[in-house]
Amino acid sequence: MATRTVSVVGASGTLGSQIVRALLEKGAQVRAMVRATSDRTKLESLGVTDFVVADLRDATSLQRALTAEPLAEAVIASAAGFSAHTARTKGDNSRTDIEGYRDLADAAKNAGVPRVILISILECDKAPGVPHFSQKLATEKYLAETRQPYLALRAGAFLDRAHDVVAEKVRKGVFPDIAPGVAFDMIYSPDLTRYAAEAALDLPVSALNQSVDIRCNIPATGPMVAAAFTRVLGRPVVAQRVIPPIFLTMLPLVAWFVPRLRDQVAVLTWIRKGGYVSHVVRRKGGRVRWQLRGGSLRCENQGRRAARRGWSGRRRSEPVRNRAFSASQSKLCGDDDTNHRGGRR
Repeated sequence: MATRTVSVVGASGTLGSQIVRALLEKGAQVRAMVRATSDRTKLESLGVTDFVVADLRDATSLQRALTAEPLAEAVIASAAGFSAHTARTKGDNSRTDIEGYRDLADAAKNAGVPRVILISILECDKAPGVPHFSQKLATEKYLAETRQPYLALRAGAFLDRAHDVVAEKVRKGVFPDIAPGVAFDMIYSPDLTRYAAEAALDLPVSALNQSVDIRCNIPATGPMVAAAFTRVLGRPVVAQRVIPPIFLTMLPLVAWFVPRLRDQVAVLTWIRKGGYVSHVVRRKGGRVRWQLRGGSLRCENQGRRAARRGWSGRRRSEPVRNRAFSASQSKLCGDDDTNHRGGRR
């Protein structure tokens, strides 16, 4: 059987490189779409040899990248203008996340790409005007309008955060709480990347053209997560505020003088209002299925890995069992719900 090729947009990013790893583990050939300024070191260490240079701000480069032979049977898009790399290179967030993704959708349609898997955001349809969130929704709508086959994975807040900064804190007995007193839905990023790889390679065509919420089985506050780690690791872990109250008060004022902070302020304000909670009806039961029209892709709960990555002080080969949150016991979020939004777009 010929090796199946999947293009990953934003492959050099934190999430993108995890998607690449998940695809390689499934035996796929990965074509990494990167910018000229991207660092390829990590991808090369994973064994990636197929690189195409393209930029979401350059429609011609996207057309060239997506028509490369052999044609990819799927494109997974995780790139974002709302990123540290864009800030370093003085990129335009809105141009990348709106115009860039429209050009990507057009390029995929013109190239005949069978499916686009979009990494979207939980409840992005409930966040009008919030940067990055509303732009993801605009991309979902544009993919539907152009009739480019797609699946949008609307991810909750990452339990491990960017660069897995949570792990080091938990080793020291602290869970960093970015929104004290606010419950929101979470997802462990390696689970999201596994779902993305399965959606690209295994999901039946009849299940495409809709959005799917990816999150844990109940929203959790910082103290709930800290209590979960305490139970799993057998030693105290406490929730600790990340952003001092005085800084939160001053941040909007600072953002007037530092324009690139304005998007972060808008997103943080939305999160603190409790927006990061799915309103899809939650299912009961231990195992997770994607029950999508015309077929199903089983995403089994194989035992969570959030406590494996050194959070317990053990080697990764010595798994620590994670447990799910429940209404009566704040145990570690493990049974992530994967629910689809009603019907096709």
